[in-house]
Amino acid sequence: MTVKRILISQSKTSNQAPYDALREKFGVTIDFQPFFIIEPLSSREFRAQRINVLDYTAIVFSARNTIDAFFALCEELRVKVPETMKYFCTTEAVAVYLQKHIVYRKRKIFFGNGTAQSVVDQIGTKHKDEKFLITTSSAGSNEAITKLFDGAGLDYHAAVFVKPVSQDIKSIDLHSYDMIVFYNPSDIKSLEENFPDFERGDIKFVTYGKQIVGAMKEAGLPIEVQAPTPEAPSVARALELYLEKNK
Repeated sequence: MTVKRILISQSKTSNQAPYDALREKFGVTIDFQPFFIIEPLSSREFRAQRINVLDYTAIVFSARNTIDAFFALCEELRVKVPETMKYFCTTEAVAVYLQKHIVYRKRKIFFGNGTAQSVVDQIGTKHKDEKFLITTSSAGSNEAITKLFDGAGLDYHAAVFVKPVSQDIKSIDLHSYDMIVFYNPSDIKSLEENFPDFERGDIKFVTYGKQIVGAMKEAGLPIEVQAPTPEAPSVARALELYLEKNK
């Protein structure tokens, strides 16, 4: 079956050049529609975890939405974050985002290269005696970073600050698409909530990342194209290779 219409389960990216190239080269239609959004926990939901932010001397961030949620919850709960608090971020981009909430140059901020190991490396021996609060999402797996923190003998606690909320996508005719791209298990949860009687038919599925694979298997949805791979490090490249092979 020739692929003509593709649905990507995310918001439209700022860089459309790779997808514009696919549209022009293969004559395909590519639409973007997020299946879920990330929202901060309510103060009531957060309090249920029995977390006292002031018990910790260092915060670990891996995403900008958890930064927003952290400071919003602190404000709502009237928690004044001390200037002595240390911040460890997975990337420089996440670290720089902190300046939305704090005076960046006056705080102790450290960042890695995008991996959990790089965060542990930044902690090293100099900061190993801190008490770490790892900010997480209810949808994600914390195993990669908590296993490393355990291995390094660090004192930490992982707390949920954000959660995925399914979008109402019932008005979308999924079967008008030949291919759908999924990134997150929450995409599948949204699919099942919006279309409880969904049948795949001839739709082919593309996945990006490791977490989505298990959710696809559990839902009984076969994966036609899986990324990233050495040959296809991005979704756009994976689509290009598939379309070239099946044109």
